[in-house]
Amino acid sequence: MKTKLLALAAVAAMSLGTVATAAALKVGVAAEPYPPFTVPDASGKWSGWEVDILDAICADQKLDCVITPTAWDGIIPALTGGQIDLILSSMSITDARKKVIDFSDKYYETPASLATAKDATFGITADALAGKVIGVETSSTNEAYARKFFAAKSTIKVYPTADEATQDLAAGRVDAVVGDEMALQGFLATDQGKACCKQTVLPYDKETLGDGIGAGFRKSDTALRDQFNKGIADIRANGTYDTISKKYFDFNIYGE
Repeated sequence: MKTKLLALAAVAAMSLGTVATAAALKVGVAAEPYPPFTVPDASGKWSGWEVDILDAICADQKLDCVITPTAWDGIIPALTGGQIDLILSSMSITDARKKVIDFSDKYYETPASLATAKDATFGITADALAGKVIGVETSSTNEAYARKFFAAKSTIKVYPTADEATQDLAAGRVDAVVGDEMALQGFLATDQGKACCKQTVLPYDKETLGDGIGAGFRKSDTALRDQFNKGIADIRANGTYDTISKKYFDFNIYGE
């Protein structure tokens, strides 16, 4: 990818609110295809809306980024343990996560959605899904949503990645998948998705889905977080955010 992220300056520089050149910072991205947000090719090069947004923020702030694929269920421990320096991987800003890490300002938002087979006739209520097997990605807000609203009457089947959940839906091994609406749209736009499945947006629940999507930072890295926020504000103000988004979406991904 075209950008790399500069590391924060030494502790003394951080105390002055500055960011100086050092070793490249590692940007943690879930090590799985998540179209249209983050998609690796066979050579390991990443593309997608979120990668383009990262490039734009880093260019605006004269930062240098290196994408570092990281298992989703270990991505927060990787951040707090120093294996990566920030998370940019469609992570919802939730109260539970804010106890452990800090977040940037929101850079997009997405509701949860229920994907089913095209010929499914059941609805989206707990009663309608009684006895069904529902696939979710582990350690995700969608898992929390499914457990809160459906676990009493349905079986929740957890997968290491969202892609594995949708593959099992296409194969008929689960009855439904709870996932991010826009990520599921990416799956439904594929030949496999078009042939097999449909989705219905679920009622929004702030407790499980949070306050939009933000980049994650160690609580000590306030200078980097603030600089990242400046980058988000700048690309939204100068039109870069909208130009990138229009390549991928025909609606306002940022939300209100």
